[in-house]
Amino acid sequence: MATYSRLSRFDGEPLSNPTQYRSIVGALQYVTLTRLDVAFAVNKVCQFLHAPTEEHWGAVKRILRYLKGTINTGLFFSAHMSDNLTAYSNTNWTRCPDDKRSTSRYGIFLGSHLISWSAKKQPTIARLSTRAEFRALAKATTKLLWLNSLLSDLGVKIRSPPMLYCDNIGATYLAAHPIFHARTKHIEVDFNFLQDFIVKKSLVVQFLPT
Repeated sequence: MATYSRLSRFDGEPLSNPTQYRSIVGALQYVTLTRLDVAFAVNKVCQFLHAPTEEHWGAVKRILRYLKGTINTGLFFSAHMSDNLTAYSNTNWTRCPDDKRSTSRYGIFLGSHLISWSAKKQPTIARLSTRAEFRALAKATTKLLWLNSLLSDLGVKIRSPPMLYCDNIGATYLAAHPIFHARTKHIEVDFNFLQDFIVKKSLVVQFLPT
């Protein structure tokens, strides 16, 4: 299923066997523990567990066909890896046709090795794309710095501050330049959370176009 898919709860006729749908989608959630490439699609079909339709079932079958064709795809970890942490954050702003909520996504790498990822719908509607991006940045920052602390406890020395890349130039600019006015006051909490780590040089946030 493509990331631009806009499945709605009103699509298609009600499924005759919703129990099978819920069972398979539940199993797919375990698959996402090692398959980042289906995390967004699985997150999407999970949103219709209460009343799945034939259209939603078709999306699940496409995920299964894709997994069957890529059965040997997986994560690879070499014995030697770089000791830097890098994260990539992204948001599909108001893409849900039912409630207009955005989905926060991030991927975190230790060197070139993917070690953590997430795709989760935001709890409330973001009226501006910058607000949605800041929520995603704050979520990625929390995980990134937790992993940095964990690796340090395990004896893995991270020699430079973690890097966090964002594809929203407005959010990236605000993170680096603490200027507030009426249009940005609504993101003040997430902003201050990020600024605290940026000022301490515990985190570097940079723009990266997609």
